[in-house]
Amino acid sequence: MKKTSQWGLIAALAAIMSISFSFRTTDDMPSAKTDAMIKEWERAKTYTKAYLDVATEAAYGAKPTPEMRSFGGQMLHLAEVNYAFGATLGKASPYKFGDLEKGSLKTKAEISKAVLDSYDFMIAAIKGADDAKLASTVKMFNMDMTIETALNKAFEHQTHHRGQTTVYLRLSGLTPPQEMLF
Repeated sequence: MKKTSQWGLIAALAAIMSISFSFRTTDDMPSAKTDAMIKEWERAKTYTKAYLDVATEAAYGAKPTPEMRSFGGQMLHLAEVNYAFGATLGKASPYKFGDLEKGSLKTKAEISKAVLDSYDFMIAAIKGADDAKLASTVKMFNMDMTIETALNKAFEHQTHHRGQTTVYLRLSGLTPPQEMLF
């Protein structure tokens, strides 16, 4: 193939690609910020699933002390807050706050599904956000904060409660998953 033909082919492909990208809306193109958040929440979901999988059916009801939440209760609390904070992006939570943790879910399968569904809710909510939405203000805990700050607090919250369950697993004679920092 001659050099001029190769350059012509490259130019034609570039033109086709630019035309195809021009038909994409910004709605289906997450910003670098939302893309990074989505990746972190997907990693957190995988990490939390590893905890849910390691726990035995009996471990889901285990409490380090009587006044503390059970392993399953900790995980349902984590899920409940994922829903509440995710709802700041505009999609209504499928649960009234308090219903999950005080509800009827007791088995490993039921709790695991509810927790993983909460991550899917959060991830889907973030996928629908843009930088302007993340910069908008919401009132949480009687404080005004950006939605981005609220989502960062939610991430910190789920990390905190997942981390607490490390002790629960150890007390049940189980080995927690290795850290999944990346």
